[in-house]
Amino acid sequence: MSRLGPVITLAAGAVLAVGLGVASITATPAAEQTAASTAADAPPAEESSAAASPSPTRTEPKKIAKADYGGRVKGNGALIAISIRNGKAVGYFCDGKSEAWFKGSESEGEVQLKGVANAGSKITAELGGGRAKGEVSVAGGKWDFVAPTVVKPSGLYRATAIVRGAKFRAGWIMIKDTDGRSYQVGLAESNGEPRGIPQLDSEQPTAPVTVDDTTVYPKDVDGFIEEMQ
Repeated sequence: MSRLGPVITLAAGAVLAVGLGVASITATPAAEQTAASTAADAPPAEESSAAASPSPTRTEPKKIAKADYGGRVKGNGALIAISIRNGKAVGYFCDGKSEAWFKGSESEGEVQLKGVANAGSKITAELGGGRAKGEVSVAGGKWDFVAPTVVKPSGLYRATAIVRGAKFRAGWIMIKDTDGRSYQVGLAESNGEPRGIPQLDSEQPTAPVTVDDTTVYPKDVDGFIEEMQ
């Protein structure tokens, strides 16, 4: 009996070692499979970062393609007209005794115009609701205005010519009411001196007019806005 004891003990140890080895072999693939599954389910780090931070898109300010405004200046009685073509803008102020031309641009529903002959003159206005609402500064004076949108023949007109060897320039604003009545104001100069100005045809404002036996051809804003920029 005493000789069998160590043999049985060794045999039991061998069986236990074999069992642990089998258990280890069985458990290892399961652990590796679980780790591999977890790694496969996780999204790639670069893709997650890209999805969370999309590249910004830059948009240019929207410009008005075409618009014309005309109305009276409050507290002055003058007329004012503003025309816009693809973001470029021109303006004209006239009360029959004095005048001022303006040029500039429109962006995001606003116009900023500076005087052509006098940098101190300016027009600032907000556009919307079918009107231009703002302020005009001319020769030290400052007035508010509201100018509704207008359609031809209402609007801004200009003419240049050589009359008796002198450079002639004229500007007009024509406003036609909804009831069909029209009124206009304008001024002309020749070599910097004031000149008499003919009235435009209320139905065809671009029809030729005569100044000192010289035929002059008024243009609407589409015909001169580029040359004023």
